[in-house]
Amino acid sequence: MAEWFVYILRCADDTLYTGITNDLIRRCQQHNARTASRYTRSRLPVVLVYQESQASRSLALKREVAIKVLSRQQKKLLIQTQRSSVAPPKTR
Repeated sequence: MAEWFVYILRCADDTLYTGITNDLIRRCQQHNARTASRYTRSRLPVVLVYQESQASRSLALKREVAIKVLSRQQKKLLIQTQRSSVAPPKTR
């Protein structure tokens, strides 16, 4: 069973794009090569700002829909929460 990812890209115009893939690196390359989605083609370059793993395509699609209905502010909070959870430990 392949691992699936839900991801959020920040576009050059500061909009956020949400999608799913089973190969995150390839998909980001496709977005920046203008071969992935019509939405991102005119908003390049894009930068990966959020990702989460899902066990199946079905779960990834459900999570994608849940993220897409969030407000921009809620998406920004989701992105910030992930960044803070992977922050390096503070030194004394």
